[in-house]
Amino acid sequence: MAVQATSSPTIRIPTKNNPFLATATEVINSDEEILTLWKVANVNAINRMGFSDHGPVHVQIVANIALRLARLLLKHNVEMSIVKDFELTNHHAELVIFLASLFHDLGMSVHRANHEEFSLFIANSLLHKIVDFLPTVERTIVISEVLHAIISHRRAGHPVTIEGGIVRVADALDMSSGRSRIPFTQGQVNIHSVSALAIEKVEIKEGNVKPIEINIIMTNTAGIFQVDELLKEKLSESHIEKYLQVKAFLKEAKRTKLITEFIVG
Repeated sequence: MAVQATSSPTIRIPTKNNPFLATATEVINSDEEILTLWKVANVNAINRMGFSDHGPVHVQIVANIALRLARLLLKHNVEMSIVKDFELTNHHAELVIFLASLFHDLGMSVHRANHEEFSLFIANSLLHKIVDFLPTVERTIVISEVLHAIISHRRAGHPVTIEGGIVRVADALDMSSGRSRIPFTQGQVNIHSVSALAIEKVEIKEGNVKPIEINIIMTNTAGIFQVDELLKEKLSESHIEKYLQVKAFLKEAKRTKLITEFIVG
């Protein structure tokens, strides 16, 4: 029997008058190959291996977090790498961040092991058709920067661009309870699922000490694992750590108290 056409939640992001984002979003939402790859990635991640969501919900959350981080940095006059090194625009930088956020886990459609590398060759062919509205030089630069950001999200990734660092950190910040609920309810009870279940929400706002303040609200101290063991590692050498301050709060019956606070860079 033929497999039915794949449907998926429409990718929605705040384009903020960026025509590159608007065009790319329209292409992606109508591309059946991309939608199917996200479905396959989630079948492997959730159904076959008991991991958390790696499909359209996760990547849309990452894309929105990443654009939020980028716009706060731009507000504080942090120069994007594609602007500094190639004299392109902030619109190009946002396009790189958006596409890398959406495609960083496509390799899960092949396997969890080395999925970051697999994401590169899958994304490369897709990117050429998504950004074919750009002139050749701009297109080539954007694709290269997207691929750099994708590979830099791996555990030992060391981004050398602001855009790559933003995607790396944004991926780590999708840590709230909804991310862990599927493996947890399937019986995958481990420190990763339990600690993620303890995170009620993550707030990203303009800071007073640093350009960006990240507030993590948890209902159980198990959530500290997400902060100390996972987020700190992604922040370290992310290329944007010096612009961030992180605070973790424990939500109790009558109050919310600060339990840890740190600045990486």
